[in-house]
Amino acid sequence: MALIREFRPHVIVTYDETGGYPHPDHVRTHEVTAAAFDAAGDAGRHPEAGPPWRPAKLYYHGALSKAWFQALHDAMTARGLDSGMREVLAEFPDDVPAPEFSARVPCAEYFPVRDRALLAHATQIDPNAGFMLHDRDVERLVWPTEDYHLARSHVEVTLPEEDLFAGLRAGR
Repeated sequence: MALIREFRPHVIVTYDETGGYPHPDHVRTHEVTAAAFDAAGDAGRHPEAGPPWRPAKLYYHGALSKAWFQALHDAMTARGLDSGMREVLAEFPDDVPAPEFSARVPCAEYFPVRDRALLAHATQIDPNAGFMLHDRDVERLVWPTEDYHLARSHVEVTLPEEDLFAGLRAGR
């Protein structure tokens, strides 16, 4: 919360309560971030953490959803390509609901930048395994967006969005 008050972001992005695919570190990140989002704007909570700041929007990042893995797997196998996602898909329970995205940001042209950032986590991401092996041209065709669910908003929004900062530029 102190970092939110210090940096004063308008938009915060975190994992949803499942952690994405699920992952225990991501689940904890969700818990901490959601609590900090709620507390940062309340002057009565943790006054030692600095002056209050209320972020305008909290999004849950939809990357690594079962729907994303399935769409890429299906598109790759339909083209006769090995998707590298069969093992990842097997980890998901059968009853995972389809994600509810309220913001889909077109960004296929930035996938190489995204991938380089992900690969910077050298101890966590194997560039020769799993979802790092899928064909990026296929991804650009079947899922050219980064997807989010608007969890909380203190500003008026019109859904769906293509910009996480929609509703903020005029007044904040």
